[in-house]
Amino acid sequence: MYELFLQHFNTKVALTAEEEALLKTYLTQKKLRRKQYLLQSGDICKAFAFIEKGAMKSYTVDDAGVEHIIQFGIEGWIIADLYSFLTGEPALYNVDAVEDAELVLISKSAHDALLKVLPKYETYTRLNFEGAYIAMQRRLTSIISNSLEERYEQFTAQYPEIAQRFPQHMIASYMGLTPETLSRVRKRISVK
Repeated sequence: MYELFLQHFNTKVALTAEEEALLKTYLTQKKLRRKQYLLQSGDICKAFAFIEKGAMKSYTVDDAGVEHIIQFGIEGWIIADLYSFLTGEPALYNVDAVEDAELVLISKSAHDALLKVLPKYETYTRLNFEGAYIAMQRRLTSIISNSLEERYEQFTAQYPEIAQRFPQHMIASYMGLTPETLSRVRKRISVK
C-alpha cells in the first residue's frame, strides 16, 4: 500500500532500495470510512497521515456549531494537526474522511526515530513543511489582498481537483464564506 507515498517521497528525495525498506518499517496503514475521524479536537495528534487514496478535511467547529475548514487533502497530500503533532498539546482541529480513505501513518515516535536514522527523511519532511508554509502564506496574502471573485478563481485554478471533488458548502467554509455568498460569487464570475 505504500506505493504512492514512496513515489511522492522519491520525487522529493531519491531513496535506495535499502532506505525504502528501512522507511517502510516505520510506517503503518489505516483505512477510514467516509465521515470517520482520524483526529478529534482536544485529542493529541499522535501521527500525521499521507493520503494514498480518498479525500480528507481538517477543520474547527465554533460555539454555534459551524464548521470552518482549514485544509483539504487528497491523494499525495499530508494531513494532520501539525502543532499538536510537534508539541504534544491537544489538537485544535478535527480531521476526518470526506471519502473512504487509505492512509500511510507516521507516528510521532517513528517520526523522531526516522529523523535520526534516515537523513533523507529529514530532508523530505523539511521540504513538505516548507511547501505547507508557502501555501499558507499565499492563502493569507490572497485573503487580505484579493476580491472574493479573485480568491475563488485562484482557488479553482490552483486546485481544480479539490473544486470538483468537494461539495460547494465545504469550499465556502474553506474560503470563510457562507454557501449563499459563494453561490453569488460564482454567479458573478459566470456573468463576466
